[in-house]
Amino acid sequence: MAEQAYEPRLKTEYRDRIRAAMKEKFNYSNEMQIPRLDKIVVNMGIGEAVADSKKAQAAMKDLAQITGQKPVATKARQSIASFKLREGMVIGAKVTLRKDRMYEFLDRLITVALPRVKDFRGLRPTSFDGRGNFALGLREHIVFPEINYDEIDQIWGMDVIVCTTAGSDDEARALLTEFQFPFTAQQ
Repeated sequence: MAEQAYEPRLKTEYRDRIRAAMKEKFNYSNEMQIPRLDKIVVNMGIGEAVADSKKAQAAMKDLAQITGQKPVATKARQSIASFKLREGMVIGAKVTLRKDRMYEFLDRLITVALPRVKDFRGLRPTSFDGRGNFALGLREHIVFPEINYDEIDQIWGMDVIVCTTAGSDDEARALLTEFQFPFTAQQ
């Protein structure tokens, strides 16, 4: 008997429930019109790495633990003398998640990390870019359960950008609401 392949919980939910709900809400005539998650980009800026390159390595290790994928170092494009920054210095790290890893990360973000954020009152529903992509910032990377609080030397902030195939912000907001994103009520 063939072994059953594992599928992330949110991917199954999207296929079974969310697609039908979106099709009903927006009256799509074609299955391919239904918006879906395209990718999630996780970005971590490491400004302190200018003075100490070991901090960049530590931050990249933490980002790899959080996402389950090796991060790419982002480097300075030009030198800025007042910041003691030289062209080519590592000043950040980023990871682009797709397919199953994207759904796994999104599940941990929504169910574990966001509820652990101090004074969390919900995500701003206005943080869309006009093309159906949503961005949120986290002040502390320690809200993820993969990070051992005792082993870190510094707390880093990070940006999470959720890219969808939606044509408008309203479609993307409806899609992310179906994924149980904790949006605040619009003012």
